[in-house]
Amino acid sequence: MTEHLIGVISDTHGLLRPQAIQALEGVELIIHAGDIGHPKILRALKRIAPVHAVRGNTDRADWAADLPQSLVVEVGGVHLYVLHELFCLDLDPAAAGLAAVIFGHSHSPHLERQNGVLYLNPGSAGPRRFTLPVSLALVIIREKIFDVQFIML
Repeated sequence: MTEHLIGVISDTHGLLRPQAIQALEGVELIIHAGDIGHPKILRALKRIAPVHAVRGNTDRADWAADLPQSLVVEVGGVHLYVLHELFCLDLDPAAAGLAAVIFGHSHSPHLERQNGVLYLNPGSAGPRRFTLPVSLALVIIREKIFDVQFIML
């Protein structure tokens, strides 16, 4: 059974902590669910693994213009839908055959399953907001089984 390790990060807002870099070492690919904050974040992440990123609501500068609002990433035969704000989801993920929806924006880690679809928010890996944790997620995908671990930074 083939296993795929991916890193999921969001809401860096221009800050990529050394602990985040260390936690992502060895992943096959990285998904950034928006509010990147600066192109240097994507450059640093690309030194670790290939990056799939979407534009967040604060990514308004010229460098972010080419980033999509949403995208589909295929990993090990499953399709992951990535967007920044979950309330902008304009399709039925189960009907579309998606295995997971990955999002950010709330700065709060979240994991649940609805209608056979995994919904994952890795939390914010950037500047601390209020009393919310600073986190990212590591996901092991084995066929259609997801093993998610939140990493507190």
